Amino acid sequence: MIKQYFYLAQWFIRARFFGRRAPLQTVLFITDKCNLRCKHCSVYGSAGYRQRKFDDILEDMKRSYKAGSRFIDLEGGEPTLWKEDGKTINDIIDAAMELGFFSVTVTTNAQQDFSWIHPHSIWVSMDGVGKYHEAVRGEGTFAKLEENIARSGKKHICVNMVINSLNWESLDAAMEYVRNNPAIEQISVNFHTPYPGTEHLKLPNDKKAELIDKVLEYKKKGYPIMNSRSGLKKMRRNTLGQIRLGKECFVTNFIYPDGSEGLCTGYGTDQCRDCGFCMAGEMASVFHFCPDTLLAGFKLRM
Repeated sequence: MIKQYFYLAQWFIRARFFGRRAPLQTVLFITDKCNLRCKHCSVYGSAGYRQRKFDDILEDMKRSYKAGSRFIDLEGGEPTLWKEDGKTINDIIDAAMELGFFSVTVTTNAQQDFSWIHPHSIWVSMDGVGKYHEAVRGEGTFAKLEENIARSGKKHICVNMVINSLNWESLDAAMEYVRNNPAIEQISVNFHTPYPGTEHLKLPNDKKAELIDKVLEYKKKGYPIMNSRSGLKKMRRNTLGQIRLGKECFVTNFIYPDGSEGLCTGYGTDQCRDCGFCMAGEMASVFHFCPDTLLAGFKLRM
C-alpha cells in the first residue's frame, strides 16, 4: 500500500509540475455486445457486435500500464457477456491484477447474475428508481437489477446514475434508495452527454445546475455520494459556462471495442461544454489537488 501511495504522489508531481501527460486510469471497452437497448447509449449498435480478443486486451493493458495507468475499468456493452474459448471476464481481471494494476472495476447493467465475477469493485448502472430507470432501459429492468444486486453478496457495489430529461425527477428517490439499501455503498451522479442522436435527452443548463446544487445538499447531509464536492462544483461551473472541462482529461485513457485508443470521444469538441461525466469534474479536481476529491478517490479505489 505504501508503494501505491508513493506512486500516486510521484505521478501527481510529474503531471502537475512537470507537464507529464500520462494516464492514471484506463477505461477499457472489451465488447459492445449488450442485452439491453438503452435510450441514452452511445455504444449500442454503433458497429454491430464487436468483441476484443483476449490477447489484444492483454496488450492494451500492458501498454496502458507502461504508460502510467494503475486503475482499470472494464466496460461494454455488457462486459460480463465477454467470452472466448473458455475464458471469461474473470480471466481479464486476473491478468490485470497480475500486471500490477491497483484496482479493477467492472460496470454492469445487472440484468443477469454477476455474483461470479471478482473485481475489486462493481459499478451498477441505475438510472433512477422503478419506472424512471425503465424509461431509459426498458420494462422489467429495475426488478432484475434489484434481484441481482441482492443475490450478488458483493461488498463493494456502487451505482451510477446518468440524469437526463426522462429521469431527472427520480433524483430524490434514488438518493433515498441508495441510502436505505445495505447492499449498495455509494451512488455517483452524472448527466447525459448529448452524443449524436441523443440530443433530446440533454437537460437545460439551468436545470442541471439546480440538480447539482441538490446533490451538494445531499452530500452535506451525509448521503453516500461518490462525487466529491469539488468535482460537483466543477461540473456546475462547466454547465454554466464559467469554465470548460477537458484540460485534465488525459488522466483517463479510453480503449474502444474497435481497438482505437484516446481520450473521451467528445474531447476537444463542443461536447466538452455539455460534458456530463462526473469523471471529468473529478479528474480536474485531482489535478488541482482538492483534498476532498483525493480522499474520495482513495476510499473508492484503494
